[in-house]
Amino acid sequence: SELIRGFLLSGMPCPSSCPPGLLALMAPGLALMATFSLPSQAGDRRALPVEKPPGVKGRTLILLDVNTKSPVRIISENFLSLQLDPSIIHDGWLDFLSSRRLVTLARGLAPAFLRFAGKRTDFLQFHNVKNPAKSRGGPGPDYYLKNYEDDIVRSDIALDKQKGCKIAQHPDIMLELQREKAAQMHLVLLKEQFSNTYSNLTLTARSLDKLYNFADCSGLHLIFALNALRRNPNNSWNSSNALSLLKYSASKKYNISWELGNEPNNYRTLMGRSVNGSQLGKDYTQLRSLLQLIRTYSRAHLYGPNIGRPRKNVIAFLEGFMKVAGGTVDAVTWQHYYIDGRVAKVTDFLKTRLLDTLSDQIRKIQKVVNTYTPGKKIWLEGVGTTSAGGMNNLSDSYAAGFLWLNTLGLLASQGIDVVVRHSFLDHGHNHLVDQNFNPLPDYWLSLLYKRLIGPKVLAIHVAGLQRKPRPGRVIRDKLRIYAHCTSYHNHNYVRGSITLYIINLHRSRKKIKLAGTLRDKIVHQYLLQPYGKDGLHSKSVQLNGQPLAMVDDGTLPELKPRPLRAGRTLVIPPLTMSFYVVKNVNALACRYR
Repeated sequence: SELIRGFLLSGMPCPSSCPPGLLALMAPGLALMATFSLPSQAGDRRALPVEKPPGVKGRTLILLDVNTKSPVRIISENFLSLQLDPSIIHDGWLDFLSSRRLVTLARGLAPAFLRFAGKRTDFLQFHNVKNPAKSRGGPGPDYYLKNYEDDIVRSDIALDKQKGCKIAQHPDIMLELQREKAAQMHLVLLKEQFSNTYSNLTLTARSLDKLYNFADCSGLHLIFALNALRRNPNNSWNSSNALSLLKYSASKKYNISWELGNEPNNYRTLMGRSVNGSQLGKDYTQLRSLLQLIRTYSRAHLYGPNIGRPRKNVIAFLEGFMKVAGGTVDAVTWQHYYIDGRVAKVTDFLKTRLLDTLSDQIRKIQKVVNTYTPGKKIWLEGVGTTSAGGMNNLSDSYAAGFLWLNTLGLLASQGIDVVVRHSFLDHGHNHLVDQNFNPLPDYWLSLLYKRLIGPKVLAIHVAGLQRKPRPGRVIRDKLRIYAHCTSYHNHNYVRGSITLYIINLHRSRKKIKLAGTLRDKIVHQYLLQPYGKDGLHSKSVQLNGQPLAMVDDGTLPELKPRPLRAGRTLVIPPLTMSFYVVKNVNALACRYR
């Protein structure tokens, strides 16, 4: 028995000198003794990479249990949130946000925040006029679209009022003209992005109405980022234009939260004028005072500073900001993009080293925040798989989902309160919905997450048979497992159920045996795979073998699980993402909200 215990605790395969039958005796012991708690740093809270030792065939690779007594983290109900880039003013898509189909898709991801911000935030000017003077020019997409916009706002014909908001069924011909216009503008926007020189944007009162109408209809809470690059001669923030926007929004009783600027650490490259962290902190303090003067926004939430990747100079910027305004903001925000979209390859999305880059950034941000304002909530805003607008057939394909789902799991397990996905709809290829208003793979992944995952994060315990690594060889985990209480909003499951979500980056299937409190429970499988001949490049997905598509403009499909019999081993196909609801666990951590 001592020999068995030694091998169990070491995790080593049984040597050739083992007595006959020892291997069989070890099987139940593995479940009870070789299970271990993962470290408190959630970046390391992953299943070990495990392989079958030579000569051991048909054995369960991984034994999995979950601590059901108490959650290790509790994140926001709005954890998975969305972003819209101000470029939708430039390319005309803002005028089509009232589309019934878009609203239906956005409603599927509620409750969530809708952040209106991006590279063009600091070139946005508000004009309190219903319609600026328009140069119509000759016949063409823009000419007809301008006339259409005027007609649809003057009349409620084609508008359906639901819950006080306006939803339109836009004619196909107008959508086709808009796509033509957007394609022309796409080249202009890309040129601005690559040259890092941006033209000014005008947001009219009517445009703001349309933006708020979309958020309100969809059940999303709008966060508006104000232009921080309007500066006085002494480099302090010029708030005159922001005050005009605030007063108009207050007159309409719009429920909005606020930010100031976007990636302020990059202002020198944008305008040749830098703003340091302490100055931005003073600007935020000024904005807070401004909000308190307006009754509607006296208690409005304020978020920032939305810095870029936390390199050394950016960390110094954040420290300067936190010294001055750490107590002014309701959450500290930063943003992250994994890959340069201009050079991305499909194999990049399968690299575990890339998936792990976020952990180090989280630790750097948490260290600064906890130094100045311990316990302050931290958000990751503007996250995307690739920068530079993404790459067609990559960042909008099934392959990009590995990064997206791992980002959600990693951030939740490390206590990041909210993650804002860039973008719901825009001119690039990082979006959830394309310009035909069809949901892309990351949309369906996000929808499953919203339907199945609750805000309580649970610790997992894993054990398995692991081959001894060769000297100098780094074994990186290609099987990622996360666990939460099942969403309370999902009435198909009683409280106390648990949802696992699993990423298999191996090119072979993996087997998981549920142990401990999860043993012999009925499991519902939601297996998401690419659909069609394009494989990982596919822009369509299937759930448990059935392709996913909208039923009609106002109806999302039913997400049907595949029931697995109690005690059945979970078989995870290669290069897939999946969710498993373990029913009727009666987990103490999950019984109450």
